[in-house]
Order: sequence, then structure tokens, then C-alpha cells
Amino acid sequence: MEAIKLYDAEYKFVSLVWEREPINSTELARLCEERLGWKKSTTYTVLRKLCARGVLSNEDAVVRALVKLEDIQRYESEALIDRSFGGSLPQFLTAFLDRKKLSPQEAEKLKRIIEEASE
Repeated sequence: MEAIKLYDAEYKFVSLVWEREPINSTELARLCEERLGWKKSTTYTVLRKLCARGVLSNEDAVVRALVKLEDIQRYESEALIDRSFGGSLPQFLTAFLDRKKLSPQEAEKLKRIIEEASE
């Protein structure tokens, strides 16, 4: 699958779809007005653009996500590490953990993740 970049407003919009899918487009417009302060025309413009990019589908006024949250998170995290840390995961972790203390459970979970990734 091709990497998909979502801008902040698009991410918030797609998050509403992930939270409620499948969702009727009229209900989505109401939700966007309530949560994002968008007019109906803004909602339908963004919906149309995201459908054209293959992020969402809108068939018979039912909106569904065509990409998974995990795929977007993967892309965003890789882009952050590439942009800010020259692609170095150890540099990212060093910066991230510099002022943060891990619980024993978090440390153990990270150890397992690293072991699984290095096999």
C-alpha cells in the first residue's frame, strides 16, 4: 500500500469515521459540525477529496475507511523519525526517553517488541 499523508484536519475527520464506521454521510456531517465546527459543505468537500485519494469510500451515503489507523500511525511515525532523527530509531528513543521514566511493565513490553523485531 502506498503511504498516505493526512493533514491535521483530515486526520481528525478520518478519526470520526474510524470511531463510528460505517457511518451515514448525513450523520458524519452532523458530527463534524458538533466536534469540528465545520459546515456541511466543508464536510462534503473533505469527504470528496479523501474518497478521491482512496482514504475513504462513500457508497449509498455510507462512509467507510479504506485505510487503517495503524497504517497512518506507521507512516506518521516513520516520517517523524526520518525528518527529525535522520531515520535513526535509537536517536529517537534516546530523545524520547531523556526525560521520561518507564514503568517496569512498559520497559518489559519494549524489550519484547525489540526482541521480536530483531528475529
